Amino acid sequence: MLVLKHVEAFVTVADLGSFRRAVDRLHTTQPNISNRIAQLEARLGQVLMERDAGSVRLTPQGRRLLGPARAVLAAADAMLAATGEDAVLDGTLRLGVAELVAHTWLRPFLRQMKDRFPQVVVELTVDLSATLSEALFARDLDLVFLNGPFDRPARGTAPLGQAPLVWVAAEAPEGPLTPARLAALPILTHARGTAPYRQLSDHFRALGLQPRLVPAANTGACLQMALDGLGLACLPAALVDRQIAGGQLVALDYGWRPPPLRFAARHDMDPAPALIGRAIQIAQSLSPPDDQQS
Repeated sequence: MLVLKHVEAFVTVADLGSFRRAVDRLHTTQPNISNRIAQLEARLGQVLMERDAGSVRLTPQGRRLLGPARAVLAAADAMLAATGEDAVLDGTLRLGVAELVAHTWLRPFLRQMKDRFPQVVVELTVDLSATLSEALFARDLDLVFLNGPFDRPARGTAPLGQAPLVWVAAEAPEGPLTPARLAALPILTHARGTAPYRQLSDHFRALGLQPRLVPAANTGACLQMALDGLGLACLPAALVDRQIAGGQLVALDYGWRPPPLRFAARHDMDPAPALIGRAIQIAQSLSPPDDQQS
């Protein structure tokens, strides 16, 4: 008799295109995965996959049965979700978050996940949004909390509010902050290739100025450099509000700043397990609404 683990192995290998990656995802061994696929094929009397030098391709029969196999897993997940008991959900959630999330509401999110889903293990990755997006579509992550803009559609996207940027410095420069004066000072900001970096560069270049941008892949390091007086900084307000309130940093009025960072929860699972939806609900309850971040 077939059991869910046979169907799960088939769908996982099909999605990841690799037995090795399926082993890592299902926390088992390659012989176990191979046996489950072989038993499924024997029971159905059909070859579902062709293996060639480490790669896996679905046969026409495999492609035809992949949709029904997904439906089987979705039905099992729906049955557990229908109990209304979060504690019955188990497994591993591979979560990727942008650094600003890690610095703000990630801790209460993880605490709520642990309280509501004690049998779920959250594997956490903190990285640049562009890197997290690549990992999501490579199926190395199940769910990501990151900022846009997004260059490709995902099967699921839910808004998580926005984060305005603010100009700060350890000490306010004397006199008005004109574009020419600001461009002549070191400007600490996000990594090259990010939206804030491009927007800052475009703003000054449109005025015929060459800004002294100092990018940092880690905004925490960028904040520390600002605290040490190594330049002005254009950073998310949520990252520097405490330092401004404590007098360690001064908010500067330049008159222009890049647009707010817009955050979203994204997944590319078909179908998405109930755990994904509930994790997104928790994230939305913790991330500040748009009208409190502008």
